[in-house]
Amino acid sequence: MNIPVRHTSSIETKTAHHPLVYLNGEIVETQNATLPVTTQAFNYGTGVFEGIRGYISHEGENVNIFRLDEHIRRLLNSASLLLIDDIPTADEIQKSILNLLRLNNARSDCYIRPLAFKQHLLPGSGFGVKLSGVSSGLSINTLNMRSYVKQDGIRCTFSSWRRIADNAIPVRAKITGSYVNSALAIESARLSGFDDAFMLNTHGNLSEATTSNIFIVKENKIITPPVNAHILEGITRATVIILAKERLGLEVEERDILPSEVLMADECFLSGTGVEISPVIQIDHHHLKSINDESTTLSIRNIYQQVVRGEIDNFSSWLTPVY
Repeated sequence: MNIPVRHTSSIETKTAHHPLVYLNGEIVETQNATLPVTTQAFNYGTGVFEGIRGYISHEGENVNIFRLDEHIRRLLNSASLLLIDDIPTADEIQKSILNLLRLNNARSDCYIRPLAFKQHLLPGSGFGVKLSGVSSGLSINTLNMRSYVKQDGIRCTFSSWRRIADNAIPVRAKITGSYVNSALAIESARLSGFDDAFMLNTHGNLSEATTSNIFIVKENKIITPPVNAHILEGITRATVIILAKERLGLEVEERDILPSEVLMADECFLSGTGVEISPVIQIDHHHLKSINDESTTLSIRNIYQQVVRGEIDNFSSWLTPVY
């Protein structure tokens, strides 16, 4: 796949971001990948994105992208909800991601951010907030990224901000504008001395953390909010459920969870592409056993790391090699 590379100046490589990005069919130097201030997605939040991780294999010989097909499928499903339709196919996006990583000589754990967005009004389309009559665009940027969440456990609180409802903004889509909801919640939590926030849905049940799904452990059973609790159907969440059942023989229950039940849990952890598997050691005043020896949380985290680094052959189909 030959994508034109546009060079306009010397490449700066001092940051975690890789020097080249994909933008609307071209490979562009990162600092020169710009969009007009009139871009519809910038003005109205009408874009969708994915967060995807690549991991160096356990032999150290390759970088494997974790569940790339599922991420691209969700990106395109999200895009369809916002009528972002004039973008490359799933196969073309996959080839563009792999090509970009190779051009950037990605040789370590990395993060991939494809973003499909509404771009500019088409001729004859009147001014205003809309989805039809607006062109579409696609960008992909990549960067070096190892674990960025504290590995010895995080402290969370319940947020006064409610999780957006699915009949307000589709929660199954990663829509850029909807993340204002997350930003408000996590900023309030951090200003109060916590690392993250748990958000309730409009029914008062547990939904998710600001950018991740939530699991609690009670009496060796794993419990997580159902997909109708206004959660993002996380790809890492689905991975955890499979690993817990198939590799650890644990019972996983998907059901509504009230805040008081969370406070009475034995353990708790978050899951997501960014946070991976993050133990929660405190929720408000309640302390948990999430990082105790032989905890379920640590067992899940350990097997997850083995899977993403290609140490378990049964799950090799989830890995797409870069080289």
